[in-house]
Amino acid sequence: MMVNLDLKLTCAIARSTHLLGDKWSLLILRDILLHKKSRFKEFMESKEKIATNILTNRIKSLIDADLIVLLDRNSTKKSRQYIATQKGISTLPIILELYMFSIKDINESVLNDQQIQIKKQIISNSENFINSKRIDYMAFKEDLLSKVIEHK
Repeated sequence: MMVNLDLKLTCAIARSTHLLGDKWSLLILRDILLHKKSRFKEFMESKEKIATNILTNRIKSLIDADLIVLLDRNSTKKSRQYIATQKGISTLPIILELYMFSIKDINESVLNDQQIQIKKQIISNSENFINSKRIDYMAFKEDLLSKVIEHK
């Protein structure tokens, strides 16, 4: 798949939208990076209510695009966890830009206290927010990796 993609999409924007252009891929990456979700069941619990077949397909495409990886290939179907690769982590500024694009149009009366606090943090200093989320995710990822190593 990736060889074909390399040959056909020579425009960087076309390539990026091919990899990230559907809402489900971006929402899965959001859940992994910002909400520290790693399991299929956790992705299913997101408020957007993705169908299981779509989630399965998007996880496969994110793995194929080297945006996420299966944490432990020997895990059972129920215990599988997915983590972002460096390439996946590099989508954090893109996800934040999409947030910034729309947040001004969302009436604060529909946001909960946590969402309002996040909005204030991002608007006041988006670079700080991105850096802190990147650091938080890397610590979370290291913790997951160490648990896998402990169990082997």
